[in-house]
Amino acid sequence: MAKKIRLNLFDMNVIGHLAHGIWNHPSDERRRFNELSYWVELAQLAERGKFDAIFLADILGVCDIYQQSRDISVKTGMQVPANDPMLIVPAMAQATTHLSFAVTISTTYEHPFSLARRLSTLDHLTNGRVAWNIVTTAVTSAARNFGLSEVIQHDNRYDIADEFLEVCYKLWEGSWEDDAVVLENGIYADPAKVHEINHQGQYFKVEGPHLCEPSSQRTPVIYQAGNSDRGRKFAARHAECVFVGGTSMDAVRYYTQDIREKAKAYGRDPEQLLMFKGLNVVVGKTAGEARDKFEDYKKYWSAEGAWAHFGGSTNLNLADYDPDEIFEYVETVGNQTHTAQYSKFGNKKRTVREVMEAIGDFGGSAGGANMVVGTPIEVADYIQHLVEEAGIDGINLAQVTTPGTVKDFIELVLPELQNRGLVKEEYEEGSYRQKLFGGNGRLPDHHPGARFRKVGLAK
Repeated sequence: MAKKIRLNLFDMNVIGHLAHGIWNHPSDERRRFNELSYWVELAQLAERGKFDAIFLADILGVCDIYQQSRDISVKTGMQVPANDPMLIVPAMAQATTHLSFAVTISTTYEHPFSLARRLSTLDHLTNGRVAWNIVTTAVTSAARNFGLSEVIQHDNRYDIADEFLEVCYKLWEGSWEDDAVVLENGIYADPAKVHEINHQGQYFKVEGPHLCEPSSQRTPVIYQAGNSDRGRKFAARHAECVFVGGTSMDAVRYYTQDIREKAKAYGRDPEQLLMFKGLNVVVGKTAGEARDKFEDYKKYWSAEGAWAHFGGSTNLNLADYDPDEIFEYVETVGNQTHTAQYSKFGNKKRTVREVMEAIGDFGGSAGGANMVVGTPIEVADYIQHLVEEAGIDGINLAQVTTPGTVKDFIELVLPELQNRGLVKEEYEEGSYRQKLFGGNGRLPDHHPGARFRKVGLAK
């Protein structure tokens, strides 16, 4: 393989991310998630393992759809409590040199002017090691937390996101010219080279100028994690890295091919979009050791937590269904990808009972990511097969136990991947975008954000 597989550590500023209930395992340190030292140690560990980035998920409300109650989420620690992911990044960046950070932030419940400012500040403080994972937020309780009576309709959320990105591009790419900062003869910046953007749109009105001078990347690396039809169109237009869903090889291949074809139709280089797949790994020096670990972890797994997570994500309360009826795809305001993966892909229709068993089975879905259990060779074989057959470029490694999963991966799997030449042995220099794509660290010319570089120059 010519290309190197990119490695992200997939995490969340919570006690329970996707390994529902396993925070209660004796070896797990997730109880320390409120401690800054916990995150600093995790970042340093990821950098020792030559991970490209820590990818931080987020949620803005409690998952309360399953059984029409938040109690299971609260009881099992299923993504509640949930702390702000952005605030831990500066400390992790200070403790590392090369590791980058992808932060999940919703376009539905933010304002582009203030968010652009925060991300520019973070890009400055990290020396260009920041990415933004764009989501539109399907959780119904989040809508109520922000004063809405109901969730904004699915496709409309992406319409808002498109304009949100346009405002951000204008602020990041066009508000300050490259040579606006002077720093000579008592002049900090040339006023003639700092411009208002005067955006007047359907959803936002922003005068500007951007309150931050340009950071090294200007626009942070853009991730996107929605795989519905509308989400894939959004990814094809804006994303540089895409977190694709699907628990089968066919589904993952479909998503990666479709997004690249759509990107080409937008005039972008489809090979400049990197596709990442979530992965759970339980590895041992022998197959028996790996299986013993898996069975041990399974004792702590919470199927209820998994059902609550599915409900919060999709807005479907599986407890309302007849267990023996066929689970058909239902288009909701929620995450359509998670619904589709249990109904649209595969030849066999499943009953609601079978779907609940699959969601609640630790070895089945484990939070929507693929699960591989085995020796270092078996895990490396699976990752290589996933890359070659499904067309992905990297994995988001979800933690089963923290930091045991990462330590095992670094000790056992990483050397095997390096021996095969599949992953890097040393970091590239430069900003996150330079590490991923080379070049000068700026958005490529084929990216739609690049066309806003001249905005504001005409008075």
